[in-house]
Amino acid sequence: MALYSPFPNYIWNLSVAIAMESGGRIGEIVDMCQPILDAADSGADAGTPQFMQAWAAMGHKLLELAGEDEAKGRAFSASDKLERAALYLLVAERMQGHGSEGRKETYALARETFDRSTGLGRLNRERVEIPLVAGTMSAIFTRAPGEGARPCVVFCNGLDSCKEMLYWTGMPAALARRGISTLCVDQPGTGEALRLQGLPVDPHAESWASKAVDWLESRDEVDDARIGMTGISLGGHFAPRAVAYEPRFASGAVWGANHNWREVQNKRMEREGENPVPHYWQHVHWAFGAEGQEDFLAKSEEMNLNGHMDRIRVPFLVTHGAHDRQISPKYAHDLYDQLVNSPRREKVIFTEREGGVEHVGADNMAYGRDLIADWFAETLGGHTA
Repeated sequence: MALYSPFPNYIWNLSVAIAMESGGRIGEIVDMCQPILDAADSGADAGTPQFMQAWAAMGHKLLELAGEDEAKGRAFSASDKLERAALYLLVAERMQGHGSEGRKETYALARETFDRSTGLGRLNRERVEIPLVAGTMSAIFTRAPGEGARPCVVFCNGLDSCKEMLYWTGMPAALARRGISTLCVDQPGTGEALRLQGLPVDPHAESWASKAVDWLESRDEVDDARIGMTGISLGGHFAPRAVAYEPRFASGAVWGANHNWREVQNKRMEREGENPVPHYWQHVHWAFGAEGQEDFLAKSEEMNLNGHMDRIRVPFLVTHGAHDRQISPKYAHDLYDQLVNSPRREKVIFTEREGGVEHVGADNMAYGRDLIADWFAETLGGHTA
């Protein structure tokens, strides 16, 4: 199974794959990609303004169509269109360099559109704000059906995702079906925390993850003895770190291991491996609040899980794509091997047989989503059937 590749570079194709796996429609995606095929020839960075222009145009068209539905009282149809509009706008925004013209406005429109879709569609998600030591962490809470206190999983971003994209992975719906709630968070260095508050990455993920647990403990519908933690992409660093240092987590999993991300930066400086976004170094400097490359490398020094994983004493699942072009499967083996005190550890490397071989299953998220949801059902007391 391979990544759908309409463009000559991995980064643009990754964005297309994200849109397809997040609920985009193939006809709309083809219509957005066709006019910018030539722009991609100039490189992943150079053509990004044209990428945003084409994808934002589709977003605006869907906003108009949704408005027509809403005027006729067709709220559910309007919500469906708004959902795709928000998706295309966020994919377009994600591709731009920090400070690029129109990026701030595109993000604001996407966020507003997402919230409108929530209300019109009566969707099972609630926007919440979680206090941090500095600032707040916005999140999306999806409730499991049924009465009484239910288990819950904290789901965190990678380097360049946002909580809306976490929601669109389908993980909250998969967990809710299994009797488990989900809290998708914009932790420091991502989403609203970075864009609206300027909160940089905190390598000590327990600092913000513990605040998420505090918030969940205040909710009557959450069983605070059955809280799990997972993360996607660079969240494959944050989730193990949080579970290692926050003892209230009862289970953990990673959707893509990121065991030694500091080492990955050395390889990227040597042009080994693919980057997740255009303007890569500009993005990581922004995300880490760094003043140049030397400062970034110093700030990222602690993005290394070696010597910490023996602290995990709860069940833990490691997943990774066999042909991940960003992060080597080697790091999945390193993480698994160091979970020496976990009472139940499991490692799954996705192969061509099932798919999900690319970075965090960009070619097919179904297998990672199902496996991780089943894992938490089994380890937190949900149900798999």
